[in-house]
Amino acid sequence: MHIRVINPNTTRAMTDLIGRSARVVAAPGTVVDAVQPTMGPASIESHYEEALAVPGLLEQIALGEADGVDAYVVACFGDPGLDAARELAHGPVVGIAEAAMHAAALLGRRFSVVTTLGRTRARARELADRYGFREACVAVRACEVPVLALEDPGALARLTAECRRAVEQDEVDAVVLGCAGMAAWCAAIADEIGVPVVDGVAAGTVLAQSLVALGLRPSTRGEYARPPDKPMAGLLAGFEIRADAVLPVAVA
Repeated sequence: MHIRVINPNTTRAMTDLIGRSARVVAAPGTVVDAVQPTMGPASIESHYEEALAVPGLLEQIALGEADGVDAYVVACFGDPGLDAARELAHGPVVGIAEAAMHAAALLGRRFSVVTTLGRTRARARELADRYGFREACVAVRACEVPVLALEDPGALARLTAECRRAVEQDEVDAVVLGCAGMAAWCAAIADEIGVPVVDGVAAGTVLAQSLVALGLRPSTRGEYARPPDKPMAGLLAGFEIRADAVLPVAVA
């Protein structure tokens, strides 16, 4: 089995961290590679950056199709481009927010999300509502540590403190870490706060493997059917999908 974990930003250190976190939970014999786009933002902390990350993400999906990848994990908690990726991929495409929230809901009745910056809280709340966790996700908190500062001194302490407040003030049964860059700290924080702490990279990797093992893939009817053949202009001309092509022209 071949799982490709895609970091939608262009920061190599984060891609490497994500890859290590995914490989820890990979089943024996499963190949996990971690990749990043050739274009896009260094981190994703705004709607603008999320939108600009999607073309590079879709390019990596198309390249994965050429490589025979069985399933994909989109390793950003905003789950950018998830629906579009499912239109291109033949195998499952799992977003880490969706995977983490489902895992947390299986571990307790209530959970909180602890993300990076306050401005990203609304996106996490939007996803919780979309995925059916409006009641189960009782709060979305921010530790106010930017994505690219998560490895700075003091970052872990601030994140742990916010997770502890989630347990004490929100009275939750589990905590979801709201950034792929927090993946390495999951176990340490759980030991400190005494409730399950869910890392979406690990949850997404295991879920992607499970879907492949079950022989399941995205529906090809309705919303996730292959996009129609139509011209693309300007900088996006290379992403045109042709009826006679397996991949967008840019990476065929």
